[in-house]
Amino acid sequence: MKYGWFIAFIALLSLALTWALRHYALSRSLMDIPNARSSHSVPTPRGGGVAIVLTFTLALVFLCWRDLIAVSQFCAIAGAGALVAVIGFMDDHGHIAARWRLLGHFVAAGWLLVWLGGLPALQFAGVVVDLGVVGHVLAAFYLVWLLNLYNFMDGIDGIASVEAICVCLGACLLGWLGGWPQLVWAPLLLAVCVGGFLFWNFPPARIFMGDAGSGFLGIVLGGLSLQAATQSAELLWGWLILLGVFIVDATFTLFRRLLRGDKVYEAHRSHAYQYASRRFGSHLPVTMAVGVINMFWLLPIAVAVTRFGLDGSLGVIVAYAPLLGLAIRYRAGELEKS
Repeated sequence: MKYGWFIAFIALLSLALTWALRHYALSRSLMDIPNARSSHSVPTPRGGGVAIVLTFTLALVFLCWRDLIAVSQFCAIAGAGALVAVIGFMDDHGHIAARWRLLGHFVAAGWLLVWLGGLPALQFAGVVVDLGVVGHVLAAFYLVWLLNLYNFMDGIDGIASVEAICVCLGACLLGWLGGWPQLVWAPLLLAVCVGGFLFWNFPPARIFMGDAGSGFLGIVLGGLSLQAATQSAELLWGWLILLGVFIVDATFTLFRRLLRGDKVYEAHRSHAYQYASRRFGSHLPVTMAVGVINMFWLLPIAVAVTRFGLDGSLGVIVAYAPLLGLAIRYRAGELEKS
């Protein structure tokens, strides 16, 4: 591979930066202390996701320099990701009111959409539909929800990292099979950056990602999905299918909590994956199950949509149906019994 040396360099840099951030967090007592709403039981350093932010931003600079992504795409993803990461970093080190975090998230989403040209035309049952301004507004909410749900789902060791790697590698396959090599590089390098962090975050985690890393991953994955949609309407459906584990668990949990009148911005541990980790007594089987679901269920359906003519909306329904069943089985959104 022509740029194999850079892939290796980015992987080692992410690994080393996460190590350095762990020692920095330990020296400054930047620890995630377990409480009644935590899914861990041991004080653990936090903020390791900054390594993902720094290494992937460097990777984007390299891709832009080598003309492997357009300047507008670089500005969109790097700019939005940096703003979300800064907001998350400040929140990790202090506290930012929810309304100001949300405002910053919408600003980042708006920035990304301006540079990408808004939401591309979508395809429903073989009909291409341009939603215009309505579509751009929906895309902004999609990006903000994705970055926040990624924060919500980063609650047990390794799960957010494994999800990102699986989604990115799946997206690489979709781009390669479809003949869009320009769509392979960014998700491939993001998977590599996350892989360096995962070495330290794999159960039992020696450092946590923190809001800076999880929010960054959420909006970057959203940006890459919209970038892919500019090449083919089916690719957005493919990305939505690949992101299904996190989308279904977080969305179903949110709706149940809203219907119950909970303060949805408050921390909790009522996601399906959190109930499952307590039932199995370990984070590892749940994190590994997420990888298996992604590779052996969601990825084949995404390939069927992008390569074999399966309608995208139907593909999403087929992909999400058993995930919804799992969410119900593992009590997503229910009050935890004392």
